Amino acid sequence: MRLVLPLFILAPTALMAHPGHEHADGLAAGLAHPLLGLDHLVAMLAVGVLAALLGGRARWAVPGSFLTGMLVFGVLGTGGAESALAEHLIIASIIVLGALMALTLRLPLAVIAAFAAVFGAAHGYAHGSEGSGDGGYLLGFMLSTAALHAAGFALGAWIATRGAWVIRGSGGAVALAGIALAVV
Repeated sequence: MRLVLPLFILAPTALMAHPGHEHADGLAAGLAHPLLGLDHLVAMLAVGVLAALLGGRARWAVPGSFLTGMLVFGVLGTGGAESALAEHLIIASIIVLGALMALTLRLPLAVIAAFAAVFGAAHGYAHGSEGSGDGGYLLGFMLSTAALHAAGFALGAWIATRGAWVIRGSGGAVALAGIALAVV
């Protein structure tokens, strides 16, 4: 921990939530937005990983809940100011998703889906507040997020075959990334 945290502190611009997205519009800006903020990237991959690790109905319910929350609050956030609550929930999403993986908690699917919807709402509001609200931008960040969930799902399927220590370690790394983002 003492060796990793200074690396994060030395690279604050790489860790910024949304560098260079002020009032973006169009499909390309929407597609790029989730990929250019480390907080979004880690959280959206983690949603897919968690869905794969949980299996069953969670494979669709967890990413679907996230995407639904994101779309609703992405629309509500368009043209609005960034919310400190949304930013705090984005960081919390990374820590909680990582903790769920690291601790291999088996909460009821409804609880995990509710977490995913709230976290998706926070990410959506942040995306929407930085965009013009045009349909292309909204479609772009939805497609990009779905692709990140799918990539995370593939990664999660691979992690699941590597044993409990890899699952726990991956979750711990995700939670640690969230803590580092909270500090920076």
